[in-house]
Amino acid sequence: CKDMKASYSKHTLDFRLPGGTSRGVLTQKETWFIAITDAERFGIGECGMFRGLSHDDRPDYEEQLARACWRINEGPEMLADLVDYPSIRFGLEQAFASLKSTTAYDLFPSDFTRGQDHIRINGLIWMGDIPTMRKQVADKIKQGFNCLKIKIGALDFKSELEFLKEIRETYGKDVEIRVDANGAFKPGDSLEKLQDLSKIDIHSIEQPIAPGQRELLRKLCVESPVPIALDEELIGINTKGDKEALISETQPAYLILKPTLIGGYTACQEWIDLAEKNETGWWITSALESNIGLNAIAQWTYMLRPEIPQGLGTGGVFKNNFESPLYISRGSLNYDPEKEWDRKLIKRVCI
Repeated sequence: CKDMKASYSKHTLDFRLPGGTSRGVLTQKETWFIAITDAERFGIGECGMFRGLSHDDRPDYEEQLARACWRINEGPEMLADLVDYPSIRFGLEQAFASLKSTTAYDLFPSDFTRGQDHIRINGLIWMGDIPTMRKQVADKIKQGFNCLKIKIGALDFKSELEFLKEIRETYGKDVEIRVDANGAFKPGDSLEKLQDLSKIDIHSIEQPIAPGQRELLRKLCVESPVPIALDEELIGINTKGDKEALISETQPAYLILKPTLIGGYTACQEWIDLAEKNETGWWITSALESNIGLNAIAQWTYMLRPEIPQGLGTGGVFKNNFESPLYISRGSLNYDPEKEWDRKLIKRVCI
């Protein structure tokens, strides 16, 4: 530990095309990297704090990063001090795992990293006008996706409903449709909208109402004909008791687990254990990390042996991402062990 040195750096990722959600249109995404070196090795982790969404979107964020780097010789034990900074916790988990691996990027060796297996993922459809969304859907189907995640809540609901009906009529029941409202539904008409969606054979809806409305959420989870998945609702809930209370009180159908937003591998595993105890489903989703963070999430996700499509298809949305062995083919995330990481760019940007 005495030989360890740590540093952090900031990088701004630029979207290839604007990414539309009910919370607005994204054109850039800030992210931070923690690099750890010792006499022989190099480790890297991504702290992908998400402005306006992350629990650790706070004025002292970079101060906490600097403090973490200063204390790095204390090892993984310091994670306990960062409960309110989930993306930094996750970045450190990655960096320590990276430092211990045979290469900095092979965190969890498996058939996935050996190029012998893949992870099924959903195709993400960003919000936009209907023609733009229609083209996105057609492109994803052509690329081999049979599970689509469609952002809703920014347009007139009637128009969105007609568009979803069109997808179902055009592509049939072989295509699984997940929708993500990002909390856009209002309390007064949320159940009515869920009833309308149920007529289109929707797999699930993520976060129909804004987080923090526990009584209404419980009512919707009980009465909704569309299975409800919790996403933003999990952010900022850190103790095992509070996690168990949320699941037992609301009884959601699914949890959407984003390691960057809820505190990394350890925190996600705690949610998974509680979900399975309560017969609640789950899947893992990236949160617009660069390929460094996506790689760390994907390798770990594969080790969980997920049975349904995961939300790991965001690596291609940035035009200045890091070249990596990750690639998407036929609706699955794959890893080409013969392809090298862009180590020069990573060292220039991240160290």
